[in-house]
Amino acid sequence: MGFPLFPLGMVALPSESLPLHIFEDRYRRMIEQCLLADQGTLGRQFGIVWLSDEELKQVGCACELETVLERMEDGRLNILTRGTRPFRLLERQDDLPFPAGVVEFLSDDDEELDGEAAAAAHVVYQELVRQATDRTLEDSELGEMDAYRMAATVEFTPDAKQQLLELRSENARLRLLATLLREALERLDLVERAQARARSNGKVRFG
Repeated sequence: MGFPLFPLGMVALPSESLPLHIFEDRYRRMIEQCLLADQGTLGRQFGIVWLSDEELKQVGCACELETVLERMEDGRLNILTRGTRPFRLLERQDDLPFPAGVVEFLSDDDEELDGEAAAAAHVVYQELVRQATDRTLEDSELGEMDAYRMAATVEFTPDAKQQLLELRSENARLRLLATLLREALERLDLVERAQARARSNGKVRFG
């Protein structure tokens, strides 16, 4: 059976928490199937793929259905999902009542972590969090955060998130993330901190 796919105008990242509103019949069927599967298995996961203005991207992120937040009388659902791992779409399948495909899950290259790249990304991320929220992250908390976990807390553009998702090197992700975070800091200087702190979804939103 094909892996369920959810084409959206957004990009999900591993570890990112995503609330979704499910209203189309085909996606309601997809989520109901996920709910019937055993928790912790691939059956409770589906893939979010970015449907950009130009194309459906071939690299997406598997997301695990964590909980149903609300089930409405007309069948619509509000759910909470969390990104787990990237995948590549190999082939679309059109014989199911919802979009699906054959996918391969992607692993990172076997490389030694570049401590300098990690430290540089952590420093600029810590400064962004401090300026946007007045919160100072502890070094121990920072040390546990990889590129995906840091990026998942910042509202980057879909294009920037897709670049991060497609990289198969943590060192390359850290270097790209540091650049994106520096650009975010520059833009943050142009807006009032009170506006950044007031965002309801707990993320730092730019643009």
